[in-house]
Amino acid sequence: MKPITVEAVRIADAMQHSRVSWSKLPGWVRKAYEAGKIIFASNAISIATPQGRLVGLRNDWLIRGIEGELYPCSAEVFAQTYEPVEAEASEV
Repeated sequence: MKPITVEAVRIADAMQHSRVSWSKLPGWVRKAYEAGKIIFASNAISIATPQGRLVGLRNDWLIRGIEGELYPCSAEVFAQTYEPVEAEASEV
């Protein structure tokens, strides 16, 4: 199987930045919010996914897949499935 690269942010961090420092959110998260694909609540976020709306909890990760699709992933599954990679200069 080919490795794939996805973008991800811990939902707790996204929720904190949405309240305190909007500019610290990754651009793809801001765009998803502005398009109505993400709704921030007090302890979770609602995410428009290809399967319909799903809830991401504070300890989960918000992932943007290779086709731009969004979905939540539990911290346990995220740790078992993904590994960090260095961002390319054009992505920073």
